Amino acid sequence: MAFETINPYILPALVVGYLIFRQVRVMAAKKKLPSLAARGAVFVDVRTPGEFAAGNRPGSVNIPLDSIAEGAKTLDKEKPVILSCVSGARSGVAAGILKKMGFKTVVNAGPWQNTL
Repeated sequence: MAFETINPYILPALVVGYLIFRQVRVMAAKKKLPSLAARGAVFVDVRTPGEFAAGNRPGSVNIPLDSIAEGAKTLDKEKPVILSCVSGARSGVAAGILKKMGFKTVVNAGPWQNTL
């Protein structure tokens, strides 16, 4: 099969593969939540205060992504931290920041509805 024949399908296949990978990763994280919650996990929503006020997981803490480094000072690095936002993009960025700050267990739960 010539490259020209499959070329139009490469980008769509990569996009679909990425979306499937992301969904599988979020589902795996969601399965971990009950055991992490039992270990005293802190649920952190990194959306803006307005987004958080419109709907959130009861008991979650709102630390917007743009202030996650400062807000993380109020968190215990030994306790699991479960992050969420709208899609998982901002919480993914926040997870990287917290890991670099030395947090032991950080989970990106994706959309905040996954934490309910």
